[in-house]
Order: sequence, then structure tokens, then C-alpha cells
Amino acid sequence: MNPRRLTRQITVGDARVGRVKIGGDARVSVQTMTAGYTHDIDACVREIERYAAAGVDIVRVAVPERKDTEALHHILPQVSVPIVADVHFHFQRALEAIDAGVHKIRLNPGNIADRDQVNQVIDACKDRGIPIRIGVNEGSIIERKDKQRRMEELGKFFAEHKSGHMLALMIAKLEEYLDIFDARDFHDVSISAKSMDASMVIDVYTEISKRFDYPLHLGVTHAGPRETGAIRSIVALGTLLANGIGDTLRLSYASDHIDEVKDGLELLYSLGKRTRKGIDLIACPTCGRIQVDLFTLVKEVERKLLPQIELPMKVAVMGCIVNGPGEAEGADVAVFAGDRRGIIYVQGQRVANVPEPEILDRLLQECLAFEAKVKRGEAKLGEKVVEIVPPDPIGALGSGADKIRAGFVEQVTIGKTS
Repeated sequence: MNPRRLTRQITVGDARVGRVKIGGDARVSVQTMTAGYTHDIDACVREIERYAAAGVDIVRVAVPERKDTEALHHILPQVSVPIVADVHFHFQRALEAIDAGVHKIRLNPGNIADRDQVNQVIDACKDRGIPIRIGVNEGSIIERKDKQRRMEELGKFFAEHKSGHMLALMIAKLEEYLDIFDARDFHDVSISAKSMDASMVIDVYTEISKRFDYPLHLGVTHAGPRETGAIRSIVALGTLLANGIGDTLRLSYASDHIDEVKDGLELLYSLGKRTRKGIDLIACPTCGRIQVDLFTLVKEVERKLLPQIELPMKVAVMGCIVNGPGEAEGADVAVFAGDRRGIIYVQGQRVANVPEPEILDRLLQECLAFEAKVKRGEAKLGEKVVEIVPPDPIGALGSGADKIRAGFVEQVTIGKTS
């Protein structure tokens, strides 16, 4: 992976909810947006706190009407993460949100025609020390007057790209917007340029990162339901992050936004951009070799371990011993399943051989015991005690010739007479 690109740093939040730094040497942060109405105060607070419990760093709320900004006066004292007010068209909503004590404003100056109104928002944020995200979306900047001529002119800037005109248009709009902020000597800014096309997102952020030193908010807009949205978003955002581009992100799904938080964090964990909190669960994809209900076991392991394990412990759940030892290499706790049984290892050392109904409880027991040892300083994460020795696929995990030869079972032969 490429080194992280150095950007300016902004701060979102206050002493009560905490301050989240974006850009510079700060870790990449995860954001989401509420799906309900902001003026429904109790429901909005519950939704925000649900995301906070899942690990989100910042939450954005829509404020299309005055009743939404009035609700902020009641919402902000009850939440535990910084809140961004999403403003379009009505500059007065931004001023009201600032007065309510919001921690950041998301603004699209292209949706506010009056330059003086934009300046009022900039000045109010400057007085309060509140940053602004300038957000450009492909769908909101399409040139509708003399479109063909505009496409031809802008396409010359990035002729090698399949959508060079759109790429140039998004960058040109950002430059126009940033000129407004520069004229007010306001640089407490982050920027975004989203598209529904993953390849366009990669291209536009790559070009923006060459031109501006403001922190970048990554995202794919209108990504769709989680099934497709996750792939579309992670292809684009993972590529950018691996290339050192991006300071904060939001995965956008047309489904439960809690998954935006979980998948955003998992993306950062996988790239080593954040230190994992809780278990790192590894599981084999299953095949015709498995002899236990692995799908159910994996779900139950996740359900039981995630709320109880605090340390970033690597836990492997393998359905057989063919690939298990190799795939679980480096796992702190592992289970290899066999003929309705499971053999459990702790840092490579075999500690139990239990029947299938007892696998889950014993695995949880060993995980909790190992975590306690780590906290006492008696063990270290990721440090094997011994190499994993694959169990005998016929002996320890099943029945077969070894047991017959040892006299544990009687061989049954058709036609055999006593």
C-alpha cells in the first residue's frame, strides 16, 4: 500500500462528545447519516446512539426545515458523537444549526444561488470554529444549458478517461466553491466528490488529491442495497485508501445504516487503517468435507463473542482439517470441526476435544480465559505457543481403520461368520 497522503487537519466535536480529527496524521474516521426525521427528537437520538454503540465516529442529520434545526437544541445534549447538519438550498437552516451548536456543516454552495448567503454561513462557522464539508455529487452538478458544448470543452481536460467531461466538471465546480471560501480566508474545510460509478469515484478523488490539500471525505453515492452497495463502495474506497487517499468515509446503503458503520470499520480493519476492537473472526467457506453445521456455528460464535470480547483476538472456525491449520495460522483461538466434534486450540496448543453441541460454549470459555490472560500480561495476542499439528482425520475427529486396528470398534464385513 502507498503511504497516507498528508492533508490539512480539521476537528469536529466538542469537549462533551469528544473531538474527532480529520486529516493530517489522524486515523481514518467512519461516518453515517440518520435515516429518520430529525424533528422526531426521541427517535433521532435513539438512532444516533445506536450508531455510536456500533463504533461510528460522526453522524450526519438532514435539516430541510426549521423544525429540524429547532430539534437540534434538544438532540445535541443527548448524543455522544459529533453531529453534522446537512444543508441544501436554504442557507438559513445552516445558520440555525450553527446557533443550535452543531459540530459541522455539510454545504453544497451550488444549491444556494446568493453568494452573500454562502458568505454568511462561512462567517458564522468561522466565528464558532465549526468546519464545513463542501460536497459535490455527480447528480447535482450536471450542466443543463448548452450541455453538448460544455461536455466537449471539459472533456479535453481528461480526454483519456471515458467520462472526462464529468470528471472535469466535478473538479471545476469544486474549484469554484473553494474560491468562495478562500476569499473569506476560511480553510477549515473538507471536500467530497461522489458518484454512483465506482471507477468515476476512484478517478475523481485521485485527481482531487493532486490539486487540493484539504482532507477528503470518501463515498459512493446512490450505491444501492447492501448486497450491491458494499461491493461498489468497497471497490472504490478500498482502492483509494490503499493508494493513501482518504481521511474519512461513509458507505451509503439503501438499507439499515448500522451496516454502513460495521462495513466501514471492517474495511479500515482489513487495510490496517484502524486497530480492531473485538474479535477478528475467520471462517472457512465450507465444502463437501464438513461434518458439522458450520453456518450456524459461525453465526452463533459471532453473536456470542462479539459482545463479550474486547481485545482484537483472532478466532478461527474451520469446518475440517484439510485447510484449517494453514488458514488458522496465527489465530489466537481456533476450532477444527470433524465428525460431529470439534478440537479447540489456543495459540496452537490443543486444549479440548468436545462433541458438536459443546463446541460453542467451550470456544467462548477458552476465548474469555485467553483474553483474561492477555489482560494480566500472561500472554500476547498473535503469539503462538506451539505450531498447530493437524489432528488425525481418522482418529481424533472420526472413526476408521486406526480405531479398528486398536480394537476400539469391531470391523463389520458382509458375509462374515463367527
